[in-house]
Amino acid sequence: MTTSELNSPGYDVPPEMQGQVSVTTLDRIFNFGQRWSLWPMMFGLACCAIEMMATAASRYDLARFGMEVMRPSPRQSDVMIVAGTVTKKMVPAIVRLYNQMPEPKYVVSMGACASGGGPFKEGYNVVAGIDKFLPVDVYIPGCPPTPQALLAGLIKLQEKVDRQTRSQNRWYQKGPDQVSIPIPILGPDLIDPRRIPEIKKTIADAARQAEAQAAQPAPEQSA
Repeated sequence: MTTSELNSPGYDVPPEMQGQVSVTTLDRIFNFGQRWSLWPMMFGLACCAIEMMATAASRYDLARFGMEVMRPSPRQSDVMIVAGTVTKKMVPAIVRLYNQMPEPKYVVSMGACASGGGPFKEGYNVVAGIDKFLPVDVYIPGCPPTPQALLAGLIKLQEKVDRQTRSQNRWYQKGPDQVSIPIPILGPDLIDPRRIPEIKKTIADAARQAEAQAAQPAPEQSA
């Protein structure tokens, strides 16, 4: 760690004390420690996960960014990398894992399938983007993205962490520790519990419209 990375602009440290003293803010210290210790969750969905594995291997070496500790438990993870096609059957499990991650936590949508459905967008069993259920921080295009693209996306996530402030982030505020996202209901189709009031209103409007049409007198036919 160098003093130039933590020194706040506008505060000059005398030359004889540089390397020993840094004048900085609490936000910069928190963000500096967090950006270099993000632990991704160890799971994958489809072919993008192969590229994620290659990124963690020796050629690209995620350890340079402090992200080599991929945890098999959501309780110890900071970053969820959604790597691959998101099917309706998997969404409830993905949302459950996200809810089990402690704050602060981030979501990276890796590849065209996770971001918008990809070539399977019109499939009956595929969700057209994980952002319909989870808040996504970084989108990485590609089918599949290369390891270099994933590294670029993770660097963007680090830059987002650098801009955090303790006065605005929800996990530093008073109130519940975190807001859980309702787990989607998998039945004949996938239902987001947050849309149930909207669905009920649509059904009620359609029923009223059908009743109004049935109450109208039939047109008379001329002889």
